[in-house]
Amino acid sequence: MGQLKGRKGTAWKREIKADDVFLSDPRESDMVVPIMGPSGSGKSTFINILIGQEVASVGHELQSHTAYIQHFTLLHPDYPNRRIVIIDTPGFDDSDIDDREILRRIAVWLARSYDARMRLAGIIYLHEITQPRMLGTSRKNLDMFTRLCGPEAIKNVILITTKWDELSSEGIGKLRESQLKGEHWKHMVEMGSRVHRFDGTQRLARRIVNYILAKQPIDAVQIQTELVQIGDLLAETEAGRTLRYTLQDLLKKQKAMSTKMRNSSEGDPSMHEKALALENEEKIRHTLKQIKELNIPLSRKITKFLGLVVGVIIFSSDSYQ
Repeated sequence: MGQLKGRKGTAWKREIKADDVFLSDPRESDMVVPIMGPSGSGKSTFINILIGQEVASVGHELQSHTAYIQHFTLLHPDYPNRRIVIIDTPGFDDSDIDDREILRRIAVWLARSYDARMRLAGIIYLHEITQPRMLGTSRKNLDMFTRLCGPEAIKNVILITTKWDELSSEGIGKLRESQLKGEHWKHMVEMGSRVHRFDGTQRLARRIVNYILAKQPIDAVQIQTELVQIGDLLAETEAGRTLRYTLQDLLKKQKAMSTKMRNSSEGDPSMHEKALALENEEKIRHTLKQIKELNIPLSRKITKFLGLVVGVIIFSSDSYQ
């Protein structure tokens, strides 16, 4: 078992909110298995089937039912004194929660578990095989997932396709699965990630988790290293920067839409046009708010720059001695 490195960063603790839920008794022997993926991909359903009872709220509408991080404990199949902690996470592009808040909730939970010396066994990532293409929400969730994990953790990732029973034919699913393996998931598979189809049975759900438990645990996923070991702010992490760039691109599209609306509604705009314009302006304000929360403070930038300069001076001085 790898050695957990020393912790030094505490800035992430300022991100903790009063309504965040965490284990009351975290243990160093705990093995954590986060379940991640877009909203509606079947994360809560997978957990309920795995555990054998309805413990996670399942949504049957378009909006997510996993607003907060939920955790569920199981006994380890080989070591009765060791717990498996299954984590149900919200997906990005949730209908009710902004992406910055979703990132904060996931990042804080992972940082707290790492700070408590809980071990991360591996990560399960779910994707609906009913999705014809990897666009929009699916693409964003995968991008954020890889930034949260980092390259070192990819070998402990299980990529699972769900909802095969909702396809009109298995042939369509096989074609999409092949496209995922050969394109969108190619790099991850090459780095050791495994791909499975989930058939909705408890037998397969437990086999997937047991496969993860048999692997060497991860010392830390990337965002745990960044927040707890390095001491980065959430905005300074790879996931934080990626989300900021994504939101900046979204803002450009929203502003372009606003300009198009103004140009197309010459004269006296209709009530419907006014409502659409107001809705888009609200979206712009909301996006700007998220971008502001992900901006790195100037004082932080100056401090980091000065630290870099001092490091270069010391290195140069040592080189000439």
